[in-house]
Amino acid sequence: MTEQRGATRQSGPAEQRRTTERRGLLGRLAARRAPRRVPGPLPRGAVAAEARDVAVRLGGRLVLDGVDLAANVGEVLALVGPNGAGKSTLFAALAGDVDVERGGVWVCGRPAEQWGAAELALRRAVLPQSSSLAFPFTVAEVVAMGRAPWAGTPAAEDDSRAVAEAMAATEVEGFAERPFSALSGGERARVSLARALAQRTGLLLLDEPTAALDLRHQELVLRICRRRAAAGDAVVVVLHDLGLAAAYADRVAVLSGGRLVADGPPASVLRAELLSEVYRQPVEVLPHPSGGAPLVVPVRPVGGAGPRGTEIAGDR
Repeated sequence: MTEQRGATRQSGPAEQRRTTERRGLLGRLAARRAPRRVPGPLPRGAVAAEARDVAVRLGGRLVLDGVDLAANVGEVLALVGPNGAGKSTLFAALAGDVDVERGGVWVCGRPAEQWGAAELALRRAVLPQSSSLAFPFTVAEVVAMGRAPWAGTPAAEDDSRAVAEAMAATEVEGFAERPFSALSGGERARVSLARALAQRTGLLLLDEPTAALDLRHQELVLRICRRRAAAGDAVVVVLHDLGLAAAYADRVAVLSGGRLVADGPPASVLRAELLSEVYRQPVEVLPHPSGGAPLVVPVRPVGGAGPRGTEIAGDR
């Protein structure tokens, strides 16, 4: 019955008219744009985005203070830290999406504020924590939105291939014609990631892309990050899972109280003393048995306050 309804929706004249109108609007907007220079790839090791002594104040509160951090081509940079540490604000600053009170942000060698929105969209793709749409777009249409910045440029010839490859990479091609609004939270997250991948920019910024995902798809997303970095992109990803950061990131930046407290390879940054202080939770850091990557394990009490099965006899 569901398939019949989907077929009716696809073939109905009203739906076809809406699809035509949406595509026509995109074409008209593209036609009005001034010619833009398509950016070339940055050399491996170059700085794709950089925060220099950045301070950001939101709602009267200083949420970032004196942060210096660079995202380099060919690397996966993980931003980690407790809730309220400033990760998402730093992420937005590196994307050029938030005004800074002090310091500056550079994207592809130029101050972020000197790029227009259309030019910036050719250089960086952003996946926010959540995405919502007011209209009943299909999954395929949502992913195709990632190609909008390239309309009217020679790169538009790759639209179909870019969309198909992004959907295959995120394993969403099986429900390409379903409405985005009908998807589960995890499915929406993967579709939104596909949209960012389809944009095909040299700087990819992902804010908590694994938050709604099951174990398999968490690993899938980080493997995609590694592939994009290996192909010559700079990838910045906000993560809460320190195990994923340790396994997949080239560098880990630890934030606490709006400040950058550590930045470097996972093995040198993910130390028990530092993490216990930053997260205000005692942890142990152990080597993974099959690869040696750091495993961060909470230190749990062995008494009645511990996990089920650890109660002492006197507490029963």
